[in-house]
Amino acid sequence: MTKRYDLLVFDWDGTVMDSTAVIAGSIQAACRDLNLPVPSDEAARHVIGMGLGDALRHAVPAATAAHYEPLAQRYRHHFMLHDATIPLFSEAHDTIVELHQRGYLLAVATGKNSNGLARALTASGLTDYFHTTRTADKTISKPHPAMLLEIMAELKTAPERTLMIGDTTHDLQMAINASVPAVAVTHGAHPLAQLAALKPLALVDSFIELRQWLKVNA
Repeated sequence: MTKRYDLLVFDWDGTVMDSTAVIAGSIQAACRDLNLPVPSDEAARHVIGMGLGDALRHAVPAATAAHYEPLAQRYRHHFMLHDATIPLFSEAHDTIVELHQRGYLLAVATGKNSNGLARALTASGLTDYFHTTRTADKTISKPHPAMLLEIMAELKTAPERTLMIGDTTHDLQMAINASVPAVAVTHGAHPLAQLAALKPLALVDSFIELRQWLKVNA
């Protein structure tokens, strides 16, 4: 069958890597360190996918400008305690390898910074399977369309031939803003109802379901 899409763009945290709990917990721990109001689990999970600065400003509205850098430092401290042991979701590695072998262009668009993504790609053995990446320290954070627009321009791919795969409304809204279709995975940071409200092409619960959907529809 002729492929419907040439380029598949993956979010990382909460989509490929099972890091939602670590990220939310690190935001909460950083707030405790600085005696700031601790966001709820829902509030801390909601900002996953944004760049760190934007995420902290949204999750901790009581913080002032003077808090942002110390808060970011404490977040990084707590996250790095777990960074080396955060697993990929089941079947994620094999799915990405298979998609690469089937001839898709693959990319990552993530709220991580470039150093953090490089560590994650190296640890997971997936560095060589992605043709390009965009991180929040190198361009404008989600839900702005810049990451997708830059990836498509670099890989010379049209929006209708590109598919975004993510676990948050930030991913889906970025895709909408870039006129790119999207699939939502429901094993990450945002609840199903919020994802469904943005009308992705599909909602899948696992990489096994995603792989099956892609075989039929992509």
